[in-house]
Amino acid sequence: MPELALKLEGLQPTGSFKVRGALAALSTVDADVPVVTASAGNHALGVAFAAHVLGRRATVVTSATASPVKVAAIRRFDVDLVQVGTRYDDAERHALELAARGAHFVSPYNDPDVIAGQATIGVELAEQLPGPLTVVCGVGGGGLSAGLGLWASTRPDVRVVGVEPAASAAMAAAVAAGHQVPIEVGATLADGAAGNIEPGSVTIDLVSRYVDELLTVTEDEIRDAIRFLATRCGVIAEGAAAAPVAAVLAGRVATRGRAVAVVSGRNIAPAVLAEIVTAAGTRSA
Repeated sequence: MPELALKLEGLQPTGSFKVRGALAALSTVDADVPVVTASAGNHALGVAFAAHVLGRRATVVTSATASPVKVAAIRRFDVDLVQVGTRYDDAERHALELAARGAHFVSPYNDPDVIAGQATIGVELAEQLPGPLTVVCGVGGGGLSAGLGLWASTRPDVRVVGVEPAASAAMAAAVAAGHQVPIEVGATLADGAAGNIEPGSVTIDLVSRYVDELLTVTEDEIRDAIRFLATRCGVIAEGAAAAPVAAVLAGRVATRGRAVAVVSGRNIAPAVLAEIVTAAGTRSA
C-alpha cells in the first residue's frame, strides 16, 4: 500500500465535509428567503447547522430510510424536517416541489456555491502537504469531486481520483454517456454516495473535465476499509467516507506522489460499526 495521508472531515462540527458547502451556499442567499434541501443525511445536517449559525429558516427533506444517526442529529437543530419515500430520489423530488412554492433550493451537489465550499478542502491540502499529490475522494452527486477537480486544475502536481460504490455508480454512467442517465441503485453501506444524479447537474461536466479517474469499490471492500480505519487508525468513518480508503487498500489507485484519502464523514450507526469492526478477517496494513 502506498504512503497514505487522511483528510479527516469527520472532525467537522456536523461530522461531515458537507458543512463546508452548506455554509458557502446559505451565506449567499438573501436573509428573507427560506431555504430547502434534500439529502441522504449529511448535507441536510450541514444545512441545519448553517441555518443555525446564520440565523436562517430551513426545511430539510430526507427519505424515511435515511440513517437514524443522521436524522437524530438533524433533529437537534431548529429546522423543519420532512421524511418522504424510501430513496434519496424521492426526497429530492419533494424538496424541489417545495422550492417551486418560493423557497431557495440548496442542492447537495448541483450548486456552484456548494461546490466552491467543498473545494476549500483542496486549499487546506495545499497548505498542509507538499506536492505531488493524488487526492482520492468519494463520489455521489459529484460536489466534492467537482470542487477538488476545479482546485486541482490550477495544480499540475495534483491528481484527483473519485470513488463510487459499485452498487450506485451514477457518476461513472453519466460521464460515459455525457449526460445524466438513470441507474438502478443497489443497497450499499455508502448511503451518502447512493442515488441518481439530478438531470442537467453541472457536476457531470466538471467531473468529466477535471477528475482524472473514476473507480468503484465493492461492499466487502468498503467494510474492510471501515474496519481498517477503526482498528488501525482510530478513525470512525461511514461507508461513503471509507470508499476512497477502500480503493487504495485494494490497490486500485495509481498514485503520483503522496496519496491523500478524503475521509468525508463519521456518521455511521454504532450497531453497524460494531458489527463491521468485530467481524472476522481484520485487514492488516
